[in-house]
Amino acid sequence: MSAQAKKRPVVALAEFNTVEEVKHAAEGVRDRGYKNWDVHTPYPVHGMDAAMGLEDSRLGWIVLACGLSGVSLAVLMIQWMNGIDYPLIIGGKPPDAIPSMVPIMFELTVLLSAFGAVLGMLGLNQIPRHHHPVFYSERFDACSDNKFFISIEVEDPKWDVEKTPRFLETLGASHVEVVEGEE
Repeated sequence: MSAQAKKRPVVALAEFNTVEEVKHAAEGVRDRGYKNWDVHTPYPVHGMDAAMGLEDSRLGWIVLACGLSGVSLAVLMIQWMNGIDYPLIIGGKPPDAIPSMVPIMFELTVLLSAFGAVLGMLGLNQIPRHHHPVFYSERFDACSDNKFFISIEVEDPKWDVEKTPRFLETLGASHVEVVEGEE
């Protein structure tokens, strides 16, 4: 950051020591009605989605749609190629013989499902996001080792520069800071 750049609050960051503390705090933040917030943990925590009030992921529906598109594309492609574009009868099989279509149908279903899973996950998680305001905090490095964090972003409708950090302290945080970033 340049020395002349103005700094402004970008996120309130609360540090917790245990899984139970951060789950309880996540429930408190959820119940208070905050919208732009997240929980940062060194490993996946079972039950955190429910504690945060998150809906089920739409990724399964994306993968299903891509898989159905793959099998449909395979059937259409095989029917076109065997029945219209290049109609040869080989081994006495008709152009619409299902057993000969199964390998191609399977392969295209798996291929498009895999693309849907990867691209859907990247899109739903808004990745790549090369930088997040929590990286301005020196304490946040501990998140990859043994600490748990909750961050509430300044864009949240309920954000208040004094009340939000005070609220995080009432949830049992061992350390709370308002992280500032460049304007």
